[in-house]
Amino acid sequence: MHGIARHNRAPIRAKAPDVRGEKGPQLNEQTLSMRLERVAAHVPAGARLADIGSDHGYLPVALMRRGAITAAVAGEVALTPFRAAERTVHDNDLEQRISVRLANGLAAILPGDGITAISLCGMGGETIRDILESGKAYLSGQERLILQPNGGEQPLRLWLMENGYRILCEEVLRENRFDYEIIVAERAGPVIYTAEELYFGPLQMQARSPAFLVKWQRKLRQKQKTLSQFAGAQRAVPEEKVQDIARQVRWINQLLA
Repeated sequence: MHGIARHNRAPIRAKAPDVRGEKGPQLNEQTLSMRLERVAAHVPAGARLADIGSDHGYLPVALMRRGAITAAVAGEVALTPFRAAERTVHDNDLEQRISVRLANGLAAILPGDGITAISLCGMGGETIRDILESGKAYLSGQERLILQPNGGEQPLRLWLMENGYRILCEEVLRENRFDYEIIVAERAGPVIYTAEELYFGPLQMQARSPAFLVKWQRKLRQKQKTLSQFAGAQRAVPEEKVQDIARQVRWINQLLA
């Protein structure tokens, strides 16, 4: 695979913190962030990977350098990270193995790519959901989805359920004072998750890892503080909003009990 495909460039990515170049160790195609290392661990050996929103292209280049994947597409909707990914691929002499494409979401994937895994990292969960929804025509249904949302996990899980994707693996990790989740899913026919499972993650609720429990202890304090602020607000807060937060507090308390 080679060459550059330019497609409809209307961006659909919402603003989200740049999580691929945090302070600390110099991150590049040789030294990935802890979060990207965990994402990399879920990419099947020998995969043909489409990394959508690839930024500098560190993830596909790192995996190719390690011999973990056989081909890759690095898709970017914005020109500056697209050029950065081009440089990373060029500097590692991987132009014949990794196609860098300026495209909107899954439009970076071409029919002949034979993609078997898709990664979407470092964006809000709603943004990842919107990219998947608007790009359904580019999905064969055979791909593994490796998703690392910055919040908004609940609506993303809802999309997965409504589109027949079963969640195979979930994990929580904390990096640079933020909690992040990784969700791995494959299409498997009808699947039903409860409202609580969509909120917390069905496998997270079963595993109850220390990182998961600490995250929700933090969330509980935040939600309780929000309710207190509602109670002391000069203007009445809509009852529906109050009840929504109160329900979340109840769910978290039950989870941690």
